[in-house]
Amino acid sequence: MTAETHKGTSCAAHKEHDKTPTEPSSIKRMLFLLNTLSFLLSFPILFCIVWLLYAREGKCEHLLPLHKLHIGVVVGLIVLFVISNVVVFMRSRFLMLGFIVVMVPLIVILTIGAALIGAFALESRPIPGSPMWLKVMVNNDNNWNAIESCIYNSRTCQDMAIQASIVTSDDFPRRHLSPIQSGCCIPPSICDMKYVNTTYWERKIQVSTSLNEPYDIDCDSWQNSVTKLCYRCYTCKKGFITTLKRKWYWLGVFLVVVTVLLIVSHLLLFLAAMWERYA
Repeated sequence: MTAETHKGTSCAAHKEHDKTPTEPSSIKRMLFLLNTLSFLLSFPILFCIVWLLYAREGKCEHLLPLHKLHIGVVVGLIVLFVISNVVVFMRSRFLMLGFIVVMVPLIVILTIGAALIGAFALESRPIPGSPMWLKVMVNNDNNWNAIESCIYNSRTCQDMAIQASIVTSDDFPRRHLSPIQSGCCIPPSICDMKYVNTTYWERKIQVSTSLNEPYDIDCDSWQNSVTKLCYRCYTCKKGFITTLKRKWYWLGVFLVVVTVLLIVSHLLLFLAAMWERYA
């Protein structure tokens, strides 16, 4: 009788165990979410690669030695995209090795991004693409002579003059101009010149040529000729630098943000996987 009771109890327990739903544990749900997050974070990298390949050269940017940097960033992002996804899908086989391997390109790309946004502004040797490097290269006379010709040949000022041909003197100052247009195509506002048309301005006052006032020198550099205008002005160089800085600065911001998010994601994924394996 006791044996039969024990047998019946065992069968009942077995049936009850079979009816118990097998739900995934919280650690497995966390691993799934972190895997998904790491995978989704790689897609902005892919979009950035496509954008860099599409916008290989900015306006006259090809005259500066930025080609290697451009290629290096693209190759680095491709490597990061591949490694990040391989580590996500091969995590169970190469846990420690995968974590180490993915951290190397992440730290490299993070360093490049920090350099592009000017985080190393006090470096003794300017980093290509950084604000200090762009300023040094553009202020080089040999480089600027080529850039000046390129800006003229791109018809930036000529096209602006055509578009503004019906604009009155009262409306012109309110027009939205790009940094290159406002720096190279018209005289600086401090010169207080009278607007006649887009490429012709009359002097109102006699300006100083003091070397301590670069904008006054720009006023004297302005010429009412479509081939000269303010191409030799400091404001023209500043406008060109601003145009390049915008591209590389925002690229740097993107690289820093994405790599920081990926570092956090892969670190949490590694810790969760270690907990699942050894806890």
